[in-house]
Amino acid sequence: MSKKGSVKKAVLAYSGGLDTSIILRWLIEEYGCEVIAFSADLGQAEELEGIPEKARKTGAGKCFIEDLREEFVRDFVFPMFRANAIYEGRYFLGTSIARPLIAKKQMEIAAAEGADAVCHGATGKGNDQVRFELGYYHFNPEIKVIAPWREWDLNSREALIAYAKTHSIPIPVSKKRPWSSDRNLLHISFEGGVLEDPWAEAPEEMYVLSGSPEKAPDNPQYVEIEFRQGDPVAIDGEALSPAQLLARLNEVGGRHGIGRADIMENRFIGMKSRGVYETPGGTILEEAHRGVEQITMDREVLNLRDSLIPRYATMVYNGYWFAPEREVLQTLIDEAQQCVNGVARVMLYKGHCRVVGRKSASDSLFDPEVATFEADEVYNQADAEGFIRLNALRLRIRSAMRKKRQG
Repeated sequence: MSKKGSVKKAVLAYSGGLDTSIILRWLIEEYGCEVIAFSADLGQAEELEGIPEKARKTGAGKCFIEDLREEFVRDFVFPMFRANAIYEGRYFLGTSIARPLIAKKQMEIAAAEGADAVCHGATGKGNDQVRFELGYYHFNPEIKVIAPWREWDLNSREALIAYAKTHSIPIPVSKKRPWSSDRNLLHISFEGGVLEDPWAEAPEEMYVLSGSPEKAPDNPQYVEIEFRQGDPVAIDGEALSPAQLLARLNEVGGRHGIGRADIMENRFIGMKSRGVYETPGGTILEEAHRGVEQITMDREVLNLRDSLIPRYATMVYNGYWFAPEREVLQTLIDEAQQCVNGVARVMLYKGHCRVVGRKSASDSLFDPEVATFEADEVYNQADAEGFIRLNALRLRIRSAMRKKRQG
């Protein structure tokens, strides 16, 4: 059945890579519609060079490049980091957290341009198709979504390259870097190609944001990160915007080989997948944030928040950023972060970072007069005996009943 006439205008999430370059032309050929290309600047650096010209040469009627770096870090990365959300204990969700913002801006362009469809280049095996489309439907429940990987028969890289040659589409193809990557201010991810063998070590030349930990400086570097209500606001006393702060930590952390992770993760759709990630700035931020929380957050509030981390991280990973349960949980987390004000001092050294000092002038719960091992007038150590006996009561009863039953 012909698709022509079913769509008049579509907004494509466009990176300029192999897949989306072909998708742009494929939309024109298959749907006969006008295509508007949209690229989100989330910190990809040189990857955005030449995008508008390439999109127009491939047939796009318009091309938008939106600088979303500050919004990305301020309204998406920082709220997620207030939750200390790490998926399956390892993944900092760098790709996952970018998708709802891309979907948001894509839908704004679609509304402004009168488009009746949106399109993405995610495959039918991955998580991104879910993340994009849940975002689309949040903003417009009636929008038509085109996912070419679920429609076409171009099911291999060779088929894609052949299609590109047939339609004179300029594409970047390199056998020297046989893997795919996705980059933003929070991280860069790698998957596919040589990484599909879970036993094979990722080659050193693959890494972009971080130097080899073994070749990192022989002397440690210390950084002081200030937090207000759970968000980082300054490095070594210098106030920085959210995007500037994360970029600075990426640079510093990368120099010391910090933030590499090689993970076998569980995708939402059910399969396992290998990903290699570089998250230098995010790794430092999470460590520093924990340091300030340790001195400012009540024990039971901290335990409650930590018990919710797996749930929150899974929501982000699976694409439910705009879901009501994530928003409600965010409200709880943000309330718990009101007291997280202070400074953490972090040591960076050959791939590792750890808090070596923390302080809070306004919200510290640490009282040296109570915690000291020296003599004090606040805590009567003899009181501990009754405390221990009461907490041991159920254990004592259990042991006594066992002995009674055994005769």
